[in-house]
Amino acid sequence: MSYGILQFSIHLFCVAVSFFALSAIRFDQFCDIRKPLKIQALLILFSMALGYLAAQLLLTLTVFNGL
Repeated sequence: MSYGILQFSIHLFCVAVSFFALSAIRFDQFCDIRKPLKIQALLILFSMALGYLAAQLLLTLTVFNGL
């Protein structure tokens, strides 16, 4: 039970950090500026993907991986 809460909190933290880091990239230069909702959705999806990968890396490298 506590491992699940820890895993969820690490995933949430990594998604928040990746959202903060990806907000520095100016996606409006790459995308159509007349569609800001699509740019925001792209930013959220990228941050979720990057946060998931970072959290999986952290969980694999720690002692919480079941060894």
